Amino acid sequence: MPYRPPLVPHEYFVADPPELPVRARGEEGLSAVTRAEVVAADGAGVTLKAFTSAEETLVVQVGAAGEGVIRVRLAQDADARSRSSPAIALVRPGAHPAIVEGLDGASGRMVVDAGAVRAEITLAPFHLRFTDAAGRLLTEQDPGHTDISGRLRTLPFGRSLATGPVAYHESLVAAPDEAFAGFGESFTPLDKRGQRPLMWNFDAFGAESQRAYKNVPFYLSSRGYGIVVDSGLPTEFDVCQSTHSTVQIVVPDDLIDYYVIAGPTPSDVLDRFDRLTCRPALPPKWAFGTWISSGFFVDTQERVLDRARKIRERGIPCDVLHLDTYWQTEGHWSDLRWDADRFPDPDAMLAELDGMGFKVCLWMNPYVSHLSPLFAEATEYFLKNPDGEVYVADCWHGSYPACAFVDFTNPEAVAWFQGLLRPLLRQGVQVFKTDFAEGVPHDARAHNGMSGTELHNVYSLLFNDAVAEVTREVHGHTLVWARSSFLGGQRHSAQWSGDIATSYAAMGSTIRGGLSHGLSGIPFWSHDAGGFTGTPSDDLYVRWAQFGALSPLVRFHGTTSREPWEFPAVEEEVRAAIRLRYSLMPYLYSAAVESARTGAPMMRALCVDYPDDPVAWRADLEYLLGRDLLVAPMTSPTGERQVYLPQGDWVDYWSGETLTGGRYVTVVKPLAQIPLFVRHGALIPTAEPGDTVGDHPEITVVSFGGGDGRTTIHDTDGETTVTCTGGVLTSTGPKRVSFRR
Repeated sequence: MPYRPPLVPHEYFVADPPELPVRARGEEGLSAVTRAEVVAADGAGVTLKAFTSAEETLVVQVGAAGEGVIRVRLAQDADARSRSSPAIALVRPGAHPAIVEGLDGASGRMVVDAGAVRAEITLAPFHLRFTDAAGRLLTEQDPGHTDISGRLRTLPFGRSLATGPVAYHESLVAAPDEAFAGFGESFTPLDKRGQRPLMWNFDAFGAESQRAYKNVPFYLSSRGYGIVVDSGLPTEFDVCQSTHSTVQIVVPDDLIDYYVIAGPTPSDVLDRFDRLTCRPALPPKWAFGTWISSGFFVDTQERVLDRARKIRERGIPCDVLHLDTYWQTEGHWSDLRWDADRFPDPDAMLAELDGMGFKVCLWMNPYVSHLSPLFAEATEYFLKNPDGEVYVADCWHGSYPACAFVDFTNPEAVAWFQGLLRPLLRQGVQVFKTDFAEGVPHDARAHNGMSGTELHNVYSLLFNDAVAEVTREVHGHTLVWARSSFLGGQRHSAQWSGDIATSYAAMGSTIRGGLSHGLSGIPFWSHDAGGFTGTPSDDLYVRWAQFGALSPLVRFHGTTSREPWEFPAVEEEVRAAIRLRYSLMPYLYSAAVESARTGAPMMRALCVDYPDDPVAWRADLEYLLGRDLLVAPMTSPTGERQVYLPQGDWVDYWSGETLTGGRYVTVVKPLAQIPLFVRHGALIPTAEPGDTVGDHPEITVVSFGGGDGRTTIHDTDGETTVTCTGGVLTSTGPKRVSFRR
């Protein structure tokens, strides 16, 4: 009887990536760099003529792209650029003098020194080796070992051909104990060893697969370096999956262009990574308050105002009201116009909400229904199909009419789209939730000549750039609340984890996604407290609310209501979690300012502060929030879990008990308490929680564990430095500070 595969749930997506051809039996079509000769050298690096196994001549360039950054390029010619470059510059290398040794080539070896990282080049056979300034090996090219049959086990430094170049590739040796993290908002285990991340933005339908809404072709190694690939194409990383000793990188582009970034710590790597891409944008202070959504069902002006009044009456701190799809007329979610029947006077509503201390966020996306009145008036502003007609596709997976895609490579289309948003911002809307943007089909065609494959990933950056730009024009900030992103997306200061299921398992995966995204250069991240799809149980709602309250940003949103009073049995526990967040606001905002300056995440995987601890690279259901709070969300309905405490002493926030670190402890907490620990000796600035974030002229600094300490409080009025010596507190700066043990 013929084999029949098991039945699996059907999953479909309008914008899957094109598949690369499969290599035929044997090694035909492989062009590996075998040796090289020096062509030129200058103060930035060297250019080499590379000879390949396919008798081709390619160009290798190795140079400094910043202090502690080595850039490696392999291409047909020295001027080759990524096919995603016409849309946007993903990486912006800086000028840095390189010290080049061995230029005479007599020894067959050269060194390009960029300070904290060095590239050692062997010309024949060609080989690259990367070390730190002291000569310690970071990584090196895999020499291309063969198996007993003579077949290559890894893809060499070179390219693959099939009627023409298909992809460039590189393989880097991985140490047996090496861990890898990053790749964007990846919901899989934090250590990516054994995984195969594909850099292609998907509508991921949750947080429980390797598909991701936000991909970043960048990873951190536990050996003290990072790798970033400058391409918007669907780059694939085989992280010790097919061969356990090698990371293989496949770039289906016109070149491979990658950077080796020195550490030694993750924070050092991220700081240098920011210099290559951009510094994170700091959200306005009010954005760190609670965001409460209308939920995914019909809304009205009166319901919005009633929600606002209930929030204030019930003492639930909140700064932002989010209005999801139904601020527009049902069936016309592409029109970007108020539903005139349900919202008869939005100006009056926005003014009243402003008087109550609320900012307003509106949902939107870059797709336009073919039934929308905007469709006919703007056909020249949409992506085209291979026949040159407007590309119309099922972007909503059957739940909404087929749509066109605004073409953000067309400056006139950008201006037209911003013209739809500007009146809403001037009306009083403060920020937009930029949903979707993962749906560009690979066979689409853009105004600037790019294919859909070339545009797909960077489309989210262009979309968010357009919205951020018009928001800054009207309100002076660039905040968007984005679902999709890519390399350099930290300039869009708020991102959330998408449409997550309501389950403890999904909450665990969401934590992993946040930690991976933080290690990819994105410090300001959030998720839908309670989960998005479905209705959470009371206990899950509380546990997720606690996780949200101790996340960089917090929003309550789902397909059903996430309003605390809709969960009457646990409303008090949820309110207490939010009030805890607001009481910690001086600490949280200070951590946010530091993250914007340094690139280190607010929600920090333990490896950020404990890079030499192997457990810290794998403990992915807990995190440090800032430098001194260790948060371990309760991911089980039993109220019990294992928590790894790093080296040092830790104080239980609730009981005051001091626990010795460097070990796992069993933690049991009632529903009203999230497992929360404070670094022994830390000074935590706090304030009395109010209805909104506001400014806090009076700060209470709480000492956990006693002893001497120092902290800096960042706020909109400047910096205040607080020092505790012998139990005596002194401070300099604008804040009035009191002390409590």
